[in-house]
Amino acid sequence: MQLADSQPVAVPPSWAESGDLEGWVHATEAFCVSQGPGIRYVLTLSGCPLRCQYCHSPDTWFRHEGAPALVTDVLADIARRKGVLRGRGGVTLSGGEPLMQAKFCKTILQGCKAMGLHTALDTSGYFGDFADDELLAEVDLVLLDIKTISEERYRDLTGVELEPTLRFANVLAALNKAVWLRFVLVPGVTDDLEDVGRLAKFAAQLGNIERVEVLPFGKQGEHKWRDRGLDYRLAGIKPPAEELLEQVRNLFRAEGLAVV
Repeated sequence: MQLADSQPVAVPPSWAESGDLEGWVHATEAFCVSQGPGIRYVLTLSGCPLRCQYCHSPDTWFRHEGAPALVTDVLADIARRKGVLRGRGGVTLSGGEPLMQAKFCKTILQGCKAMGLHTALDTSGYFGDFADDELLAEVDLVLLDIKTISEERYRDLTGVELEPTLRFANVLAALNKAVWLRFVLVPGVTDDLEDVGRLAKFAAQLGNIERVEVLPFGKQGEHKWRDRGLDYRLAGIKPPAEELLEQVRNLFRAEGLAVV
């Protein structure tokens, strides 16, 4: 993959050792402010086992629909921006599902930490078992997306089981790894208040949730479904009313969690 502004930079020996390690990259964003604290370099990786009904990026589902990229090229691109990112933000690995490419992620994260950069992992947690201790040691923050606490609804919404995500959440809690919990509120799909209350209780007992982001459902990716000939089941759903959003936020606050 030819990354933006690909001017030559010095490649430290530790990077060169991993220079033949190739991953699949969907996109990069150099100055993002919505994927973790501060200004973020977001590396969006290709491949995801989930088929979320409200997915904004079905073009990230299949790994080989991305572009191949070497670790050295990715880290060199990040290095050009480290002066801006260091102390003011950092790097976020997103997807797709980044843990589908756990070895590639680990090496990128190691390179970022060697540059003194804050690191974040944006994940569904479904492949949390692939995140070994060495990988998690390089992660400062996990953005964990838990879509519902109902096993039946989760399976219908995503096409996969919920249990691996909850297991990963407990692993992160045992490590006292900082987590921002993300919950997308979809009217008629994830708005069962009893389920939300159960999710809030689960999150609160973990002890490592720094904040909860209650995100309103939107249809930014609907056109991508149409372009790919896919059936967008949520075409008739409208974004949640502010009153419902506040009800849901208050259920998390009632458990002592910080909510944004």
